[in-house]
Amino acid sequence: MSVNPLSNPKGVELKCELCQRPAFIKCTKCRVTYYCGKEHQMNDWVGIHEKICQLLIPLRTPVPFAGSEEERQHRQEQQIIRQKQMIDLSRTTGQKLLFEGKHVESIPAAIQALRFSIAVHGTASVELVPSYLILAEAAIGLGKLSEAEDYLAQAEWTVLKTPSCPNHFRSRLYRNLGLLAASNGQYDDALRNYANDIFYASQDAGPSDIATSGGYFHMANVFFRQNRMLVADSLYDKVTDIWMKHLQKLTAQRRATPMKRQTIGPVFEEADIHYDYLDEAQTAEAKQVLNAVFDLRQQQTDAKYDEKRMKIAYTLSMLYCLLSDEDKCKLFSRTAKTASENREQDSLSLEIDEFDKFCQRPMTISS
Repeated sequence: MSVNPLSNPKGVELKCELCQRPAFIKCTKCRVTYYCGKEHQMNDWVGIHEKICQLLIPLRTPVPFAGSEEERQHRQEQQIIRQKQMIDLSRTTGQKLLFEGKHVESIPAAIQALRFSIAVHGTASVELVPSYLILAEAAIGLGKLSEAEDYLAQAEWTVLKTPSCPNHFRSRLYRNLGLLAASNGQYDDALRNYANDIFYASQDAGPSDIATSGGYFHMANVFFRQNRMLVADSLYDKVTDIWMKHLQKLTAQRRATPMKRQTIGPVFEEADIHYDYLDEAQTAEAKQVLNAVFDLRQQQTDAKYDEKRMKIAYTLSMLYCLLSDEDKCKLFSRTAKTASENREQDSLSLEIDEFDKFCQRPMTISS
């Protein structure tokens, strides 16, 4: 990215996108975003700005005077629609980066989501809570626990004074409180918070939805740290089963009309076919959680864990099939197939065998 030093007109105060200190350079692509220095410009670019650079132009460029009240109202409505789209994009990006362990990079996305949430909903709205939670989780990941406490206190206060707060906001709040408690070694408090996370996620999406699985996963991690392996294992199994059933549904849709590959280029899907899908944050969560469970199962070499290894490998093979990662899809499907051969054949073994054949064959080539 090029740097454009600023010489501000007299009386014009430009502020850094990330820290709000005086700005001296600007993005030369959108020309409506400013920074205090190269470091913050690069942090913002990697975190969120690359995705929203051009989208900021209509939001930050003054519009000509509107001749009628109707025209002004229409422009204002369009502006709000754009701002809400920016909130959704920034939140999803920030959450995705957290699941990938990129805590520093998630902060600019959270700041953007917070900024646009304030613009649309005001400074006291419960719609600010998801942004506070991304910032809090980033701080936990960076070991800045007192900073995380401040963000969580703001989020918790906003939730408490908003009786109509959505359950999925409450769920995420308790998950973050659990993460903070676990980081402080307060495992009983962490388990109580994860239980609340699961309760509110279940109220919103059901106890066997992927939105609820994260609470089970983090609760399992606490029991694992306490060496309470029977409980931890049962919760890891619950996580695997939730994701396996969800991905079975998604892969079944695509196998009904197999994806094709052009001679050169990426896999593409047939036009006019609409599938359920995982968004960026859900995909990143699936990779994080399922690979962690798989690594654990690989360390458990006893034969009694064969079925667990089979299920998690099968689940990962479906995930990478959806992501068009042929190498990993084939690797995990073959691992699942091998594990299934060590046990009595049942409906799941037959399903894994069929899926392994599907994964191992060459993809259809279209000219």
